[in-house]
Amino acid sequence: MASMQNTQQMANAIRALAMDAVQAANSGHPGAPMGMADMAVALWGQHLSHNPTNPNWLNRDRFVLSNGHGSMLMYALLHLTGYKLPMSELKNFRTLHSKTAGHPEVGVTPGVETTTGPLGQGITNAVGMALAEKLLASEFNRKVGDVDHAVVDHHTYVFMGDGCLMEGISHEAAALAGAWKLGKLIALYDDNGISIDGQVAPWFIDNTAQRFVAYGWNVIGPVNGNDAQAVSTALAEAKQPGDRPTLIICKTAIGFGSPNRANTSKAHGEPLGAEEIALTRAAIGWSHAPFVIPKEVYADWDAKAAGKAAEQAWKEKFAAYQAAFPAQAKELLRRMKGDLPKNFVQTAVDTVIAAHTKAETVASRKASQLALEAFTAALPELLGGSADLTGSNLTNTKSTPSLRFDRSGAVVKNEAGQGGRHINYGVREFGMAAIMNGVALHGGFIPYGGTFLTFSDYSRNAIRMAALMKQRVIHVFTHDSIGLGEDGPTHQSIEHAASLRLIPNLDVWRPGDTAETAVAWTVALQNKAKPTALLLSRQNISYAPKAESALAPDACGLDAISKGAYVLAEPSEVGLKKKPQAVIIATGSEVQLALHAQKLLAERKVAVRVVSMPSTTTFDLQSAEYKSSVLPAGLPRVAVEMGSTGGWWKYGTAAVVGIDTYGESAPAPVLFKHFGFTPENVADTVQSVLQRK
Repeated sequence: MASMQNTQQMANAIRALAMDAVQAANSGHPGAPMGMADMAVALWGQHLSHNPTNPNWLNRDRFVLSNGHGSMLMYALLHLTGYKLPMSELKNFRTLHSKTAGHPEVGVTPGVETTTGPLGQGITNAVGMALAEKLLASEFNRKVGDVDHAVVDHHTYVFMGDGCLMEGISHEAAALAGAWKLGKLIALYDDNGISIDGQVAPWFIDNTAQRFVAYGWNVIGPVNGNDAQAVSTALAEAKQPGDRPTLIICKTAIGFGSPNRANTSKAHGEPLGAEEIALTRAAIGWSHAPFVIPKEVYADWDAKAAGKAAEQAWKEKFAAYQAAFPAQAKELLRRMKGDLPKNFVQTAVDTVIAAHTKAETVASRKASQLALEAFTAALPELLGGSADLTGSNLTNTKSTPSLRFDRSGAVVKNEAGQGGRHINYGVREFGMAAIMNGVALHGGFIPYGGTFLTFSDYSRNAIRMAALMKQRVIHVFTHDSIGLGEDGPTHQSIEHAASLRLIPNLDVWRPGDTAETAVAWTVALQNKAKPTALLLSRQNISYAPKAESALAPDACGLDAISKGAYVLAEPSEVGLKKKPQAVIIATGSEVQLALHAQKLLAERKVAVRVVSMPSTTTFDLQSAEYKSSVLPAGLPRVAVEMGSTGGWWKYGTAAVVGIDTYGESAPAPVLFKHFGFTPENVADTVQSVLQRK
């Protein structure tokens, strides 16, 4: 640790930059960076292993600012330690197209590991990162005699505040971190007792220390969070080998140094003002002009040389590992890059063709498991799970035994030396979704997890964050409609498919049989820069015969289904040699309904084309030419889906057979008839549309 005077100046540099940037933007949160500045000096100046010249170094420590409104703390640290974040970007804080957004954004600012802002999700992402580190270390590290080839060996650090701890998701995440014995996860709690509404004492009465002890964490403190040496000592203790994550409680003053704003909510989310900034500069002994940092302070903060040395030492260790275990080294690098195995395309084609050949009548949740059997066997990076619904979501396979840890915290392995790859998340949908985001952000795994579609509402903000961050995370949502039957409207999805389709950069699939489900999984696994939601049925669905053109592999090893919508059946396939007079568009289990209606209409001498549209989001990205080939201009269109109708009108539909009310509790066949999901009603709807022409 630098001298006391130097550490104070290092912390004051953060305070000054936070005050100046927020003042220049005339918006932002100066109080948290000012209060956490000494915590940052302790961690980033003494303990964090990172390389500013290579922000994506594989074995770097991960740092998460969970209370992301304090983003100027992060930007000041990145600038001062030597990342490619010049002072001009700090001056452009919160302005259009700057790299210093109001809340940190991964992929925008070098050194930012995750996008934070929605409180509680950052600490939960960090749990996912720490889990990924632990699982990769268990899988790839080797010890030969006295040589320890620990090529995956780093910590995950989190700064978080009262708001993160008040959000329910932090309870879910902390409990799982304790259960998984994530000994390399260290969270520093900025305990300043202030939120937007003022002193938190009247509404936040938790005994945080006891709460985390109950979760199975090691708790240190309270320590003086405005004393860098005290925090550094706590960090050194936390880093001692053990099987428990650690919480360091740091008592701080929000807006530290401000004579009139410190320890008040006024320091939280607004500029201090020119007069108060001048008073604060005098109070902390910072005489420099706005955005001016003395050379000696830059020198104290500069982490480039130490970072290069740390990465070089790791490279030497990895070279020795590579020589001893070339196959494992190659596999680790492939997985951290996010590349799929070379045999993936062939695996996908084989899986789709097998589904087509067998033509099984199964629920699409079962079709998903059948596809997963092939993909989990071929892709060791697939890390599955379920929110206490494994037997219903069918997310487990022969290749993915349950993840378990022994008393020492080590991953339990089978006779082949393989650890579990299926996670029992418990009834924690939101936590599961945000942990999967953290796993994906860390690298090395493609996470997927299951729950009922109606509970996607619990997961929604984490799904949105995955889409915003462009992360390959796969959500398996089963029981996708009133077709689940007697459980009733609390469990029957009505608005959920339409709602998920509204999230930008989220690919949503509702496949109608085993082949479509296999294609949906293929596309999801290839979606390197977006998450996917798979909406799957509880009830069985007959296989829909397909033309060979729909299954002919294209250059990507996929087929027409992968375009999101395709012509499933022309009138000729039900014995009517006429051009189509209308188009029925259907998804999921309703594809069979459309086919039965097509047959009924043929008996009435009405010719219709049936289009299966398993993914509206993928179809919307196709060329205008392809779209018009599937949905020709001039042909009336009727959509059929057991969900809210609002999203279907954009396809120029003349009618939608859907449901815009909540469901009922009754057997599925009774509900289908009650709500009009019958071949007769679909056929009558088509004829009614044709009569209006």
